[in-house]
Amino acid sequence: MHYVADAQQWAQGLGELAWRITRHIRRREVGSRIADYLQALCAPIERKNGWQIAEAVRDANPYGVQHLLGRAKWDADAVRDDLQRYAVEHFGDEDGVFVLDETGFLKNGKKSAGVQRQYSGTAGRIQNCQNGVFLGYTTKQGSVLIDRALYLPQSWTSDRERCHAAGIPDEVPFRTKPQIGLELIARAVSARIPMRWVVADSVYGGDSGIRLWLQEHKIGYVLAVTGQQSVWSEHGFCRMGKYVAELPESNWRRLSAGDGSKGPRLYDWFFKPIVILDEGWGRAMLARRSISQPKEIAYYLVHMPLTAKVEEIIRVAGSRWSIESLFEAAKNEVGLDQYEVRSWNGWHRHMTLSMFAYAYLATIRKNANEEKKRREQQRDAALYRPRSTPLDLEADLELRVGSSSGFVLVGLASCPPIPRATSPLASTAPTSN
Repeated sequence: MHYVADAQQWAQGLGELAWRITRHIRRREVGSRIADYLQALCAPIERKNGWQIAEAVRDANPYGVQHLLGRAKWDADAVRDDLQRYAVEHFGDEDGVFVLDETGFLKNGKKSAGVQRQYSGTAGRIQNCQNGVFLGYTTKQGSVLIDRALYLPQSWTSDRERCHAAGIPDEVPFRTKPQIGLELIARAVSARIPMRWVVADSVYGGDSGIRLWLQEHKIGYVLAVTGQQSVWSEHGFCRMGKYVAELPESNWRRLSAGDGSKGPRLYDWFFKPIVILDEGWGRAMLARRSISQPKEIAYYLVHMPLTAKVEEIIRVAGSRWSIESLFEAAKNEVGLDQYEVRSWNGWHRHMTLSMFAYAYLATIRKNANEEKKRREQQRDAALYRPRSTPLDLEADLELRVGSSSGFVLVGLASCPPIPRATSPLASTAPTSN
């Protein structure tokens, strides 16, 4: 019965999610296909490509799936807005962190929107691939992906005929990855998603436009930069790498950046305030050094409220790793990288539905963990509940027996201690012979 109830709850939740997404889609057929697509993405099928999704939803061929992602009329950005509201409902936290990063999607051929030989973080080398910029949302309740945008290299935006063939609108210009990332952040801030910090790697942290925008909007950040980043110190402007290299050993503190799969992620850290700004804000530099490989040092620029503690800033820096886990889980669980579409619309539609499916699974896990914790607390409370004292038991019996039947409990008379005769100690002095 327990498994039946779980299955019913799962189906009900997925149905509510599908209704949430499709309620503003006019054509019932499109809404039904979106619901089927979501169910297939959440299902334990081997790969989430067109043929296997079609088989999962009992279609004879993948044409319906291809139509949904390509030519059907529906707004993926409106669904993304629904996803963000859903994320706030289930994971919203005023101390939330926006995590900005990119991931690559290996592709063959030259017709998929944005594809070219370029560096892929997924492969760790230059490959024929597409790159997408994503915004993650991390709180104490969990982590989800809440926005996405396909990066278009200049080789694409300078060839409008090629763009037309891939369905890329004329109004889409060339934008650098940091420019795309700032657009995702600004959109999430405009949607009033509760948060306190932004973290990103050096691709985005090295961009002054992102840093200035966040400072103007009084948003904290812990952004990775390279050792070549210039900062102000007591000696004037200098490179972070050079400044940190000359630090005495006593300036480093060993602290955890959060728990990992093998326990606390311990590093040596150096933190130094740079300047105090107006209205209770300041900027600082932060460095992280590997314990086992002391020459491996990461550098950060920090914008924080002056009330923030160093330990909190270090935990925020460590939260950047959450998006790497998000990419891996979304690709393995809901087929984030298993699409078979070439068009601009197709890419954004698949990504949006895949992120929504992952958010649903993350919510199921969160609720299950909370229920497990609640049951464990109830069990522990029952095991360690203090027993009644004899005085409590006597009062209880008086209520249940004495007051109803006329019987009176007989109290035990206090007995004074019985005096005992004392005997002198035997002498231990030696006797004479």
